[in-house]
Amino acid sequence: MEFLLQPLTLLTFFPLMGVLVILFMKSDAKNAIRWVAMATTLITFGISLWVLTLFTSSNPDLQLEARYAWINVAGWNIYYYLAVDGLSILLVLLTAFLTPISVLSTWTAVEDRVKDFMIFFLLLEVGMMGVFLAQDLFLFYIFWEFTLVPMYFLIGLWGGPRRIYAAVKFFLYTMAGSILMLLAIIWLGNQGKTFSLPELIAQGGIPENVQMWLFIAFAAAFAIKVPMWPLHSWLPDAHVEAPTAGSVILAGVLLKMGTYGFLRFNIPLFPSATLQSAPWIALLATIGIIYGAAVSYAQADVKKLVAYSSVSHLGFVMLGLFALNAQGISGAILQMVNHGLSTGALFLLIGMVYEQTHTREIKVYGGLWKIMPVFGTIMLISALSSMGLPGLNGFVGEFTILLGAFGSKAIGSPWYAGISAIGVIMAAIYILYMFQKMFLGPAGEITRAHNLRDLNWREILTVAPLLAFMFWIGLYPAPFFNLMAPAVEKLLIGY
Repeated sequence: MEFLLQPLTLLTFFPLMGVLVILFMKSDAKNAIRWVAMATTLITFGISLWVLTLFTSSNPDLQLEARYAWINVAGWNIYYYLAVDGLSILLVLLTAFLTPISVLSTWTAVEDRVKDFMIFFLLLEVGMMGVFLAQDLFLFYIFWEFTLVPMYFLIGLWGGPRRIYAAVKFFLYTMAGSILMLLAIIWLGNQGKTFSLPELIAQGGIPENVQMWLFIAFAAAFAIKVPMWPLHSWLPDAHVEAPTAGSVILAGVLLKMGTYGFLRFNIPLFPSATLQSAPWIALLATIGIIYGAAVSYAQADVKKLVAYSSVSHLGFVMLGLFALNAQGISGAILQMVNHGLSTGALFLLIGMVYEQTHTREIKVYGGLWKIMPVFGTIMLISALSSMGLPGLNGFVGEFTILLGAFGSKAIGSPWYAGISAIGVIMAAIYILYMFQKMFLGPAGEITRAHNLRDLNWREILTVAPLLAFMFWIGLYPAPFFNLMAPAVEKLLIGY
């Protein structure tokens, strides 16, 4: 009983309670199924807030640990080991926050096989929580791979016309990188006779010639998930074909599993390889920032535009992480949250207008502002947040990252920060271009042909919490930085 009531165990596995209830419900009771899923995710969010109240921000160490012996084979000790610290607490809260919002967005968007959809969605939440809380490498790998299954079905069953192609591509890319990570995990476990991450970090002593190979093996899995250029080609297909709720979770949480992996595993486990790789990671991140922004501008599909913008935004996160200083890493963690809020809101809004028009072609819109002023206002705020306007959340994260990258000894050159700053300007270009084409000017073909309505109260309620945090982080980010600061300082000892 103590095991089940442990806060992090409860947080991770509570969505399974919703799954069990839904399994015994009739498939045609669609609204009842939606309400059960909604209640489950809201309670999970409540548990995450309880975890936050138990969390001590001044403590840099792992907290609220749940550690139980699990598997002992031939001297290998594998533990069920969950814990949270300043590096993961914000991502745990983000996951719990975005999931009920995503469920609410499906109220009218998902009508087919609602029961199956909600089961897969709740299972996905279990996997995502486990990834951010697991402190045993074997357990982490199980959660990491587990997230593939529900996301594969969410894209493959409820996606667009090319959903099977996108789902298979997503699965194969992620699986390919994960195999290398599994081999590296087995090597580490064999050497240290444990899979406990804190114990492996404490042991240290991994030979420098081996560190680089292990670094690359972990990086293969994480770089694909981010995704870093040039391993990004699965992302636009997955985003465009995924249902709206799937796109929100994919952008808001699943991509952060990659950046979090670098933060949690590569940087503390392989310090020598990390320092050697930092300039190369910075180079790839900078290319990704510019490439993602340029390709976004070239898109005719608004959802694909936002999808490619993620390549650019996550490039900033990678640049901040491998600046290997407090400003860069703190900015990167905050930018993970910021990207989940702003890009999540954009995908929600695109999904709302798509429900009415059944097209995402930018050129067929126009003049939406006059017809849908509430929609236009919320879209403008979300777009400005995404492009990093001062006063909104995106600016705080990007500015802190550029500050860290500019003075980074690990990266070795301020040029990476200087060139990456051009990506901020390019983001303004493609975001404002999209907004001008869709919302201003004369009414377009779709605007004239459809009797479009403005957002209703459910749709406004779906995006309002995201807007609140955009302004909060943009105007007063100190509480968010305070949560992570001691853990970031501890991570950088030795760098």
